[in-house]
Amino acid sequence: MERLQKILAQAGVASRRKCEELILAGEVQVNEETVTTLGVKADPAVDIITVRGRRIKSESKLYLMLNKPKGVITSASDPQGRKIVSDFLPGIKERVYPVGRLDYDTEGLLLLTNDGEFANLLTHPSHHVPKTYWATVKGTPHGSALERLQNGVLLDDGMTAPAEVEYHDVDEEKNLTTISITIYEGRNRQVRRMFEAINHPVILLRRIKFGDMNLLGLARGKFRHLTPKEVKDLLASAVKTHKIQK
Repeated sequence: MERLQKILAQAGVASRRKCEELILAGEVQVNEETVTTLGVKADPAVDIITVRGRRIKSESKLYLMLNKPKGVITSASDPQGRKIVSDFLPGIKERVYPVGRLDYDTEGLLLLTNDGEFANLLTHPSHHVPKTYWATVKGTPHGSALERLQNGVLLDDGMTAPAEVEYHDVDEEKNLTTISITIYEGRNRQVRRMFEAINHPVILLRRIKFGDMNLLGLARGKFRHLTPKEVKDLLASAVKTHKIQK
């Protein structure tokens, strides 16, 4: 017997947190009875478990890396008809979802999976898995501005954790600077908001690393499967940073 949200996540329905939301919303049934409280346990080998009327079934676990282009949204569908990440996953029939998100105008490394436990471990706020970006910004942030990023800046949803920053390139003619920034959180549009807070808005943003994973050899718009070792290393990274933060 396992908790219902864990069963749903392992079946690839969604991340554990999203599965909890589905349960609380009355979208999940066990043996034709609607469950609306967390903590209920079930046996997936015996019980009939449905989500919005559809019975769940176990899927082979998939772990993918996509080099997401700019102008693509990380949603299952888009009423405006814009490109979505699944458009770049030919041959993948399983329903996969992003591990964290990249906004419409941000490109680069995006992990996708149908393993809810994996997604939850890598995105849970307590685990602090590092994510590195190249941010091309207006102007050239100096001294105290970079120190604010390094020490944490105040945003409308609170103070950010310290970040690691360093210059990557300066284009004096265009008055643009590319800076490498590593953050340990996953707030909405966090990097863009951090640079706005120091008055150097982002022109182009690209995620180049997630944990120890990088985009080496993966062309824009292409994807590949993670190796078992890469999956293991990502999970180990999440556990390690969780212990460090404790």
